[in-house]
Amino acid sequence: MKKYLFYGMTGEKMCFQHILMNAVDLSEKGYEVKIIFEGASVKLVPVFEEEKTPIYVKAKEKGLIAGVCFACAKVMNVYDEVVKSELELINDMMGHAGIAKYADEYEVISM
Repeated sequence: MKKYLFYGMTGEKMCFQHILMNAVDLSEKGYEVKIIFEGASVKLVPVFEEEKTPIYVKAKEKGLIAGVCFACAKVMNVYDEVVKSELELINDMMGHAGIAKYADEYEVISM
């Protein structure tokens, strides 16, 4: 069975919701899936948390969210909110969330 990493860069809510929908759908069909919030998408973590966005909550409960970029959370001024979300902050690539950890086993989809 294939493995997918969704590397979300966009800060557009609707676009990122499609990442979440696809990730949950693939997971429910037996695929291994991970999601990383990187770039402008880190600003969506507090939004999804506050709104309790159902598809986000589902992805989080299923353990699909690998983490959030540390550097971008700092630069975008959402670091404290991300910490409150209890999602992992990833800084394995010069302070950012890299894909190297997943590159050999996962198909990487960046949106």
